[in-house]
Parts: sequence; structure tokens; C-alpha cells
Amino acid sequence: MTSAREQLISELREHALVVGEVTLSSGLVAQYYVDAKRAILRPAGFDPMARLIADAARRHGASAVGGLTMGADAPACAALAGGAEVSAFFVRKEAKQHGLQRRVEGPLLKAPARCLIVEDVVTTGGSTVQAIEAVKAEGHSVVAVVSILDRLAGGAEAIQAAAPDAAYEALATIDDVYPGRPDR
Repeated sequence: MTSAREQLISELREHALVVGEVTLSSGLVAQYYVDAKRAILRPAGFDPMARLIADAARRHGASAVGGLTMGADAPACAALAGGAEVSAFFVRKEAKQHGLQRRVEGPLLKAPARCLIVEDVVTTGGSTVQAIEAVKAEGHSVVAVVSILDRLAGGAEAIQAAAPDAAYEALATIDDVYPGRPDR
């Protein structure tokens, strides 16, 4: 029987890996890209992700799951679909200038919420660090960070520096998805 992690890696390899020159959000140029949404927004990729993230939320005692929108949207909702007893939230890059002018969207989190920060792909960790800082600024704690895929490009170190008391876990790494990558 295939584990949820193995199923997720298989889906990422088949549907998310794009080989060819791409400019990343960090501005770096890479010879491959992992568009995780192409795998995790399909039933065969969403289901194992949901089970793994819900399990992580339970293991870390999280009361809320979320991160910077767009990279955290599917993983945060997956925690709910996986049965975790959490609230999902999304962090905007900037607070809205109208309406309630919130930066952290979703149900109001009771401070101090125990937050599991999620991200689809971590390269430098910049988006994840923005989410960590926004959650902390609202008086919440970060108990753990989970990425669907870590490109092994320094992001884990940046995340640990921003949340030194939080565990960091990648459900898969680029070595799992693209073991023959040229920059290995």
C-alpha cells in the first residue's frame, strides 16, 4: 500500500515538475520549476496532502492553519478537509485598504492562536517568513511550518530564523520529486 507521502510525491513528479528555464518569485533563475498547484488541486494530490497536513496540525496541537495567499490556500483548506479541528486563514501581502482592512483573513483567531504555517513550495522562504511575521504581529504563536515541497535552496534556514521555536517539515523535497536535477 502506498503511503500518503509517496502518493503526494508521485503526483508532484507527474503533474507539477516542469523542466526548463524559469524565473522564480525570488528572482532567481532555475532550470526546473515545481508548480505544486498543478498536482495538489487534483483529487489524487489533494487527498494525501489533506491527510498529511491534518496529521501535522494534530501532532503540533495547532488551532489554526494558514499562510501567505496563494501558496497557502490549498494546504490550509486541506487541513480542514483532512479532519483537523482548526480554523483556516490566509495572510495578505498587505492589509486591505477597504472593508475591515485585515491582513489575516478568515475566522477571527483567538489570541494567542497556535498556528501551523503552510506553504506549497519553499525556495528562499520569503513568503513563509512574511506569513510568520504577520501572524506573530497579531499576537499568535507559530507552532510549526509545513511545506508541500522544499527546493532545498535556503528556505528552511530562513524559516527557522524567523520562527526558531517552531518545527519545520517538508512533506517532500526536490530530491524526492526530481532526483536527477542538474543543480544537485
